[in-house]
Amino acid sequence: MNALTPPRARLAIEVVFDLVCPWCFLGTRRLRRALRARPELAVELVWRPFLLNPEQPAGRDPFARRPGGADRTRRLHATLTEMGRAEGVPFRFDLIHRTPPSLDAHRLVRLAARRGAAEEVVDRLFLAHFAEEADIADHATLAGIAALAGLDRAGTRRFLSGDAEVEAVGAENLRAHRLGINGVPCFVIAGRHAIAGAQEPEVLQRLLDVALVEAA
Repeated sequence: MNALTPPRARLAIEVVFDLVCPWCFLGTRRLRRALRARPELAVELVWRPFLLNPEQPAGRDPFARRPGGADRTRRLHATLTEMGRAEGVPFRFDLIHRTPPSLDAHRLVRLAARRGAAEEVVDRLFLAHFAEEADIADHATLAGIAALAGLDRAGTRRFLSGDAEVEAVGAENLRAHRLGINGVPCFVIAGRHAIAGAQEPEVLQRLLDVALVEAA
């Protein structure tokens, strides 16, 4: 860095999310677009797990009990698919026949964070579930995703076969509920400013500006 170049402002952003939540996929892509527009920021992303269906058994119809039935679900999928195109999110809801439990996928994200690869792993997990008809509860699938992000495949399988990070994911999920977070995604900027939903990048940028002013 040139000695005359001002240091980049630093901000921490906590991303509270679930990997089977389409709004979270859309929201994280919008966050990335917002951050690309602010290269003067040095941002640390902290990935916080949220379990939308912690008791859900594998294989259950993900939309079976949603109010409004199949017609409402089709309209929602059409809306999300259109919104996703603007962010390069290739939703393929026609390929999703089950919503897998996301505990092990969140465990993998925590492992990847220790290797500096969490953001890439998160995006690959979203793509696997929402566009590639992959089972992100399957350990072989997860190990393959880890390998694509530069993690050791065999080491990832060993990690997933044990119970490492299970309690940590549960504790993070409980913490989010205790903080009053009942829906995701939720972005917490600088530990003080929280905004829920798949917000437009411009909205996120305004909140970044507020956090920067307060930090100055």
